[in-house]
Amino acid sequence: MSDNFNEVTGGETPVLVDFYATWCGPCKMMGPVLAELKQRFGDRLRIIKLDIDNPANAETVRRYGVRSVPTLMLFRRGELLWRESGARRTDEMAAILDRYIG
Repeated sequence: MSDNFNEVTGGETPVLVDFYATWCGPCKMMGPVLAELKQRFGDRLRIIKLDIDNPANAETVRRYGVRSVPTLMLFRRGELLWRESGARRTDEMAAILDRYIG
């Protein structure tokens, strides 16, 4: 996933990465939030989910030091612009993303 991760996060379109686990309650709460964000931002934002328990994602999880889930990271042109752990409400996330996406 590492090469693909770099390719996905390296573009012009901002990418919100949701590091999650299937057993995580707060991660499940983020599903509707992410769906609403995708609807609000449309093509101006790409959202991907990375399961931290999938061995294919282990290198990326380790590289970014993900220790709790959900952890959300926003990338553009390969640069990490924002990072935070914990579930967030849609309005909170939209306000954060507006700062970076406009």
